[in-house]
Amino acid sequence: MSQATKLLVLPGDGIGPEVMREVVKIVHWLGDARGLFLELTEELVGGASLAAHGVPLRPEVVALAKEADAVLFGSVGDPKWSHVSFDRRPEAAILGLRQELELFANLRPAQVFAPLVDASSLKPELVAGLDIMIVRETVGGIYFGEPRGIETLADGSQRGINTEVYTTSEIERVARVAFELARLRGNHVCSVEKCNVMESGLLWKQVVTALHEREYSDVKLSHMLADNCAMQLVRNPKQFDVIVTGNLFGDLLSDLASMLTGSLGMLPSATLGPVQESGKRHALYEPIHGSAPDIAGQGIANPLAQILSFAMLLRYSLKREDDAALIEQAVSNVLSSGLRTADIMSEGMTRVGTEEMGAAVLQEMQKLA
Repeated sequence: MSQATKLLVLPGDGIGPEVMREVVKIVHWLGDARGLFLELTEELVGGASLAAHGVPLRPEVVALAKEADAVLFGSVGDPKWSHVSFDRRPEAAILGLRQELELFANLRPAQVFAPLVDASSLKPELVAGLDIMIVRETVGGIYFGEPRGIETLADGSQRGINTEVYTTSEIERVARVAFELARLRGNHVCSVEKCNVMESGLLWKQVVTALHEREYSDVKLSHMLADNCAMQLVRNPKQFDVIVTGNLFGDLLSDLASMLTGSLGMLPSATLGPVQESGKRHALYEPIHGSAPDIAGQGIANPLAQILSFAMLLRYSLKREDDAALIEQAVSNVLSSGLRTADIMSEGMTRVGTEEMGAAVLQEMQKLA
């Protein structure tokens, strides 16, 4: 690339800054060795922003995110802020960014690296070679539907209300992402809902089916009820290629699928916005492991999910497939060498800390390049 690409870096809370530092080292190396010039801007979000500015997400940060070519996010959350109102908690930062950037499609891969096949709680033969992509709708459904809230009834008792709402256009746009991804993978989409008991699920199934017939008949499409999908993920996970589903079910199923791989510390994610007239789309990339405040500052966090999130950024936002594959191969090679952070440690392996693991990946990238 002849021009610098703008990357907004938001380390956040807990282990976020620790694992993000290892990615920044890789970014600098890519600039020196591979001609990838990224203009980095770092800002505070979550609890770090609350402490410094009194809010988890400032308008200035939102503006920077909109200007950036991509956002690399760490993690937010800290129990010391549990007393503040819901809209001021650290987690409001990521929800706010999703809304402001219209990040509607969350991509969560559940991939088992061969050296970690024994780390899964399932039998090795069930997860060896596993490579699933879950596409979760993230700005609609029950988390954002109206009406919502807690109301007091006439008898003095209370009632909590959340509303599951989806429109045709909301369903179509996330289904398109799933179908397009499937064409680059195993060419199979499984659409998941609860059409047997929910009208929103019935509409979901109808819209996905109609879109498939109109534009994606070359892709295999199947449908599955969400509860059955949960069961199938632990019974025979390799039957799936791409799973597309709504916000609530996607939240649950992607966490379930993540544990098929053995560790949350290994899993990246991407959340994509709509393609704009300019051809650009907002996108945010983050590990799914959370802020892990109980181990923050100890130098033992696994940086691989953050590093792999950056690989997804290279692939989906910057179209640097070779660089993304280089990182992923380096991670696999390092794991094959026997290095492990605490979360994936097993007998006979060598335990290392955050910096050592990050350095090993960078060194392996240099060898492969």
